[in-house]
Amino acid sequence: MVYCSKCGATLPDGAQFCFKCGTPVPGTAGGGVSTSRVAAPTDSASLGAPGVQELKCPACGAPIHPVFGEMVITCEYCGGSVTLGGNGWKEISKHTMLPLKVPDRAAALKAVEAYVDLGFFQRHDFQESKIVEERLSYVPFWVVPSSATTNYQYQAIATTAATTVGTIAAGALLGSVLSGGRGRGGFAVVPIFGGPVVNPTRSETISGQYEYPIVAVKAMTAYQPKNYEFGLTDRTFFDKKSIPEGTPILNGDLGEDAAQHAAQSYVQQLQSEAAHKKHSMVSQVQTHVEVSEAELLHVPIWYFQLDHKGARTTVLIDGHGGRVIQTFQ
Repeated sequence: MVYCSKCGATLPDGAQFCFKCGTPVPGTAGGGVSTSRVAAPTDSASLGAPGVQELKCPACGAPIHPVFGEMVITCEYCGGSVTLGGNGWKEISKHTMLPLKVPDRAAALKAVEAYVDLGFFQRHDFQESKIVEERLSYVPFWVVPSSATTNYQYQAIATTAATTVGTIAAGALLGSVLSGGRGRGGFAVVPIFGGPVVNPTRSETISGQYEYPIVAVKAMTAYQPKNYEFGLTDRTFFDKKSIPEGTPILNGDLGEDAAQHAAQSYVQQLQSEAAHKKHSMVSQVQTHVEVSEAELLHVPIWYFQLDHKGARTTVLIDGHGGRVIQTFQ
């Protein structure tokens, strides 16, 4: 068993870099020790079979050494990227990034402090906390263009005014009884009027267009946006020269096919939630999702782990948007 010397993550045998923090593993090619590799031929259709040990970057020709388990690799020299699919390694046609707008830890910590003191912590807990771990890294996501159509049925119940008034009065009486009250003269008598049910079942269709980001590192499921949206409209083509020197650019172990499948599931869930928000008593929900070729997006994310009186909390900060993505303990 191999463990990361920096963050302690468990790594598979043969790993050259930590999948969690990007630290090179000592004694491997990633840790500064050269090893012999078997060169693989390249062509426009495929950069090599799944088991190759060395590739050539399609952009600059530099050597790329696949690590066991990795399916998304970014060239450390120019930022070109390749992915492993059913037909072997191939170049990723669209590789983008979100610009880093929170470049220093002080600015990132301001976002952490604002969230900690006004969020689930008590006031001034940030000042009383110790930062035990921090880092900035560029985390890979697959952005999957998806279009969805949802057909569903719902119950449209319409009542008369008398029914509404009667229901309110009955609710007031029930509340009085539950609270132990009897009114001024003992028991109250409230008339309840009935009303017809109009058009009990209706059908509706809703459609949606999405660019859903799926984190490309299986061990980083906590980085998966749920109730958070990246500023995807600001993304630009990937430029390694714009990344601060020494900042890890992580590779991924989740392929495009798996990301597309995950995006379908998330989009189905979003469509269902939209239907339930629009109508009550929704039933027979059927959603069809079509996905297109995904793009690789690297997002700058600050990772902070805080210790407050022995309790540790992790806070993830969007290095582009300057906001909290997720917290977990």
